[in-house]
Amino acid sequence: MTTTTTVFQAKRIITQHAARPSATHVAVREGRILAVGNLADVAGWGPHTLDPRFADQVLMPGLVEGHCHLMAGTLWRYVYCGYFNAVDPDGKTWPGLVTLDDVVGALGQRAKATAADTAVVGWGFDPIYFGDRRCSRADLDRVSNTRPVAVLHASGHILNVNTVALELAGLLRQGVEHPGIPLGDDGLPTGELKGPDAMGPAFGHVGLSRNFLGGDEKGIRDFARLCVRAGVTTATDLAATLGDDEVATLTRLTGEGSYPVRIVPLLRLIGMSPADAVARAQVLAGQSTEQLRLGRIKVVADGSIQGFSARLRWPGYYNGKPNGLWYTAPETMREAYTLGLKAGVQIHTHTNGDEATELVLDCMQQALAASPALDHRYTLQHCQLADDAQFRRIKTLGMCVNLFANHHFYWGDQHYEVTVGPERASRMNATRSALNAGVPLAIHSDAPITPLGPLFTAWAAVHRLTASGRVLGEQQRITVEEALHAITLGAAYTLKLDGEIGSIECGKRADFCVLNDDPTAIEPSKLRDLAPWGTVQGGRVFKA
Repeated sequence: MTTTTTVFQAKRIITQHAARPSATHVAVREGRILAVGNLADVAGWGPHTLDPRFADQVLMPGLVEGHCHLMAGTLWRYVYCGYFNAVDPDGKTWPGLVTLDDVVGALGQRAKATAADTAVVGWGFDPIYFGDRRCSRADLDRVSNTRPVAVLHASGHILNVNTVALELAGLLRQGVEHPGIPLGDDGLPTGELKGPDAMGPAFGHVGLSRNFLGGDEKGIRDFARLCVRAGVTTATDLAATLGDDEVATLTRLTGEGSYPVRIVPLLRLIGMSPADAVARAQVLAGQSTEQLRLGRIKVVADGSIQGFSARLRWPGYYNGKPNGLWYTAPETMREAYTLGLKAGVQIHTHTNGDEATELVLDCMQQALAASPALDHRYTLQHCQLADDAQFRRIKTLGMCVNLFANHHFYWGDQHYEVTVGPERASRMNATRSALNAGVPLAIHSDAPITPLGPLFTAWAAVHRLTASGRVLGEQQRITVEEALHAITLGAAYTLKLDGEIGSIECGKRADFCVLNDDPTAIEPSKLRDLAPWGTVQGGRVFKA
């Protein structure tokens, strides 16, 4: 049997491998890296085909998005209601909607264009940009008072619905007592539903129950198109339910020769016991393929800071809002960590507020005492308000962090002025503190919460600029090289895949991001403007 070797030539190859940080040629065989260096270095492996198509371009390791969601592809079938411009899988730019009336108008246009018996759904919405004005059921009744209308907040943690949707969900009544369901002066729910318990009853009535989080076939394919455009070759799905049908669909699609991205879905601990979740994760691990990596769990501790549903330590929210919501009970987290450590199942935990982070660290300390484990790499996702003392605890406990660097741009001004105030806003997503403490670091977009684009995320961590141009915590900036590590090898490390991806070296998967410019040679301010030409994934070439 003849084995084909392809040698890709590039103007420069950024390897993220200390032994050989730069090269011009990389040899690929059977989807893996055979050798990297100059042409003479790699030619020693025998007959090969030289592929010079990237001779004037730069290769770097395929980008690894360590926190995103397949619904970044699925949601585009609904009405985009975000404040900032966004680009869909077809490459069309959708303008941001900068007033509540704009949002109502866009939903109204969809209502006119669709059948009268279908729900009208929007996504990407966030009223924090509109000052103190919140969206109410009366606002969405302007879209329709005869069919359900809903708009999902950008955070994914809050859903606004109209009167019809509340009625269908059985929530339009006096006496509703739930911390995630605020009431109006009339004693009835305002239409704002916070957290999964509050949102759940409405989902099925607004068309968001089926294939919403994991994505159906079209959504999964659209997600892949977004990945190629962003230079991403490995991406997570941190809201997966991973039922048998969903796993079968993912296995089939990712197994196609034309599917360009490795998917790493995490099983969400919701609606099941910790023991059942760990057992399910172990079963799923046995179903992993090269392109679909299963067997990890995600726990959610609290909500979102800009939605005022995250759990903050004293003194709480800057504007005096009440503290947020607990999504998972402490005893449930502690049991999940204890069982997961014992079984060798990795767990990632969403924390936004510092009180949520503190609780997770306490639970993790207790779990490690009961189930000691080396190299577990349990990871805190977002971990936005962690302070230096917490990063020291994170290091001591052997944990990793994946910080939400994009937040500085999209919500930094609101955090400074409204949610947490100047001091705490300046140390949010404290990448420098994490590195100084020796904590393994990744950074992420949380797409579709913010657009998928690790190079933009790197820019955000390097500059920490808000949308208004304010520098939010200059002392927490990191270098371009550190940011590039965080979106490649750093993210791979948090997934326990750093032995396979994240750098360009012999034996690893032939995953590359193809760029027209060298991110280490351009002005750092232009990092956000780099548009990947495409990717090489497992030796297969995909043009954006």
